[in-house]
Amino acid sequence: MVHHLSPAGAAGFVLANGSMSSGQSGEGKIRRSLVEADLVDCMVALPGQLFYSTQIPACLWFLARRRKRRGEVLFIDARKLGRMVDRTHRELTAEDIARIAGTYDAWRGRAPSSSETEGQDEAAEPYADVPGFCKSATLDEVRKHGHVLTPGRYVGAEAQEEDREPFEDKMKRLAAQWRKQQVKAARLDAAIEENLTRLGFGGDK
Repeated sequence: MVHHLSPAGAAGFVLANGSMSSGQSGEGKIRRSLVEADLVDCMVALPGQLFYSTQIPACLWFLARRRKRRGEVLFIDARKLGRMVDRTHRELTAEDIARIAGTYDAWRGRAPSSSETEGQDEAAEPYADVPGFCKSATLDEVRKHGHVLTPGRYVGAEAQEEDREPFEDKMKRLAAQWRKQQVKAARLDAAIEENLTRLGFGGDK
């Protein structure tokens, strides 16, 4: 695919998740070469069960020869997006797709197309890393990870809501809750033993 790109060409394609980290069959060397040639623009990890033919998760690769942000790679972890339409198939909603595309566009500094902004403010939002979802990593960071391109390695953990409950108050509440559960457990044990005794399976006395 890279061989057939024009000097200003770009390509996007779908591959199995193993392509982002596997070292078998020379894949690690290929991945390293692509990174060191500064051809990798964006990596997107997708959720599983998107395809009818397989339930394994896949990923999106975006390569470009003439890149706007050289020396950087955008990582997007979209594994938590989508909704189940039946027991075996998941689909990305229009909002999910817009979020992924909008993040990539903002990172590249490109305003979304008119069809993407219909009914919305056409001013493009500036790009910012979002913990747990997207991260703009330098090539040095990618090198530190052995040229592995799995977004989960870079985006970090999703920001958690701050726990404002004082530690002492929390421990008192949890201790009281645990003691109540112990009382309920003792009552349940007694009821089970009573029923076993009635059936002739009581414990030895």
